[in-house]
Amino acid sequence: MKAFVFPGQGSQFAGMGKDLYSHEASKELFEKANSILGFRITDIMFDGSEDDLKQTKVTQPAIFIHSVVIAKAMGDLFKPDMVAGHSLGEFSALVAAGALSFEDGLRLVAARANAMQKACEIQPSTMAAILGLDEYTVEEVCEMISEVVVPANYNCPGQLVISGSIEGIEKACAMLTERGAKRALRLNVSGAFHSPLMESARTELAQAIESTAFQQPVCPIIQNIDAHPHTEIESIKQNLIAQLTGPVKWTQTVKRMLEDGATSFTEVGPGNVLQGLIKKVDRSVLTQSAQVQ
Repeated sequence: MKAFVFPGQGSQFAGMGKDLYSHEASKELFEKANSILGFRITDIMFDGSEDDLKQTKVTQPAIFIHSVVIAKAMGDLFKPDMVAGHSLGEFSALVAAGALSFEDGLRLVAARANAMQKACEIQPSTMAAILGLDEYTVEEVCEMISEVVVPANYNCPGQLVISGSIEGIEKACAMLTERGAKRALRLNVSGAFHSPLMESARTELAQAIESTAFQQPVCPIIQNIDAHPHTEIESIKQNLIAQLTGPVKWTQTVKRMLEDGATSFTEVGPGNVLQGLIKKVDRSVLTQSAQVQ
């Protein structure tokens, strides 16, 4: 069974999508995106610097556009049995699976990016990658700290990102290093994504999602918030809303896709970060299976 996966923030690169613009159908989507957003995001994607692409209002729409354009260009080759996206990638996955139109998906992504940027400005906050430590220890330490700090991205075994206030993250990094983490690395991000500090953004995005028309997807989408397959429209919408303040359970998502019969994974969008994470999850599943046997 074929699984198609879509990357999230951090996969952008200078020049992204420029090679696709020469195709007439792709060019039409790029120009439609420029019109919807009200600025020529293609100029930034094709010729902007890495710093230009790091602006949240640019980064998220750019990755979404790039991913969907590739999915559309694949045509008949794009016939997955299941889809999933990492954080922002969930919107790309929903468009590719027919649950959202390109136009509505882009409007929601733009609204999400702007709402998240405003939430970041309310309170200084950050994220950190914790490497070489099991998730249970990370969860335990986060619960011990009085400031806001929570697990945000379960990327793969031994790689978990935490999110919260600057003071909370600093305390957590120190404690997790003492507990044996190989690295506790502050990330260069503008805020505490997938944490309670995104509550104002969640409220704003909820209004946009509730007023958007969704359709039945052509295949199940395994969503970040619970790592379960969904096809029912109301559940999909509520999970998208909850995702802003809840963790991205990517490790659990990949395990679920493997359990449901996925035999191949195709990454649709910029970069190949998800392929690396999937291999690490797959190896851990095989190791656990061998130990059971």
